[in-house]
Amino acid sequence: MANIHMMLQGKGGVGKSLSAAMLAQYMHSKAALPLCIDTDPVNATFHGYQALQVRRIELMENDEINPRGFDALIDLVAQSTGDAIIDNGASSFVPLSHYLISNQIPALLEELGHQLVVHTVITGGQALLDTVSGFAHLASQFPEQARFIAWLNPYWGPVEHEGKGFEQMKAYLANKGRLSAIVRLPELKKETFGRDLAGMLQERLTFDEALSTPALTLMTRQRLKIVRRLVYGQLDTAMVL
Repeated sequence: MANIHMMLQGKGGVGKSLSAAMLAQYMHSKAALPLCIDTDPVNATFHGYQALQVRRIELMENDEINPRGFDALIDLVAQSTGDAIIDNGASSFVPLSHYLISNQIPALLEELGHQLVVHTVITGGQALLDTVSGFAHLASQFPEQARFIAWLNPYWGPVEHEGKGFEQMKAYLANKGRLSAIVRLPELKKETFGRDLAGMLQERLTFDEALSTPALTLMTRQRLKIVRRLVYGQLDTAMVL
């Protein structure tokens, strides 16, 4: 059975491509070669990772998203013998979500021996309530065949509201049965860990590529290794990986 991992979150700039890239790298570290696809019609960040061999599916037609472009996506992942990772942009979030639900794609994938795993990013700061609401909406709309993984991104601040962490929020308590895992991205000091990771992401480098770059200092390599270890360690416990 292949797991079809799809990044879905209606809020832009919250770290969907980062999560997709880290998931793909994690699978590579386990000697798996997932099919990687970028459907973001505006910012194809995931496609920029050459080492991950990300394919791009063009959804725009006459400056509008053509829902039939999603047919090509489903045909592609349905034929995959291994796992697939799809990064999707905020601008195509609504039409893609509607397409998946109205065409009963989770059930179709299950019939084909696959499982849909929806990854959604929840951030701290000003986007907290929007991203939490987005998770709750997805969990309530998608059928039981779909599983969920929540990525908590504290880059803009702690993922908490009125003193309550994510696992104390109503959205989590009402939908915790749908979650296969929670991945907590580490809170990084911007002048050290954050700066090192940002430099790697800006160049669209994988951890392995960055660590093999001679120009990096010893401590930059050390900090990148620590970040990788923290994220991969959590993915080791996810039930759908």
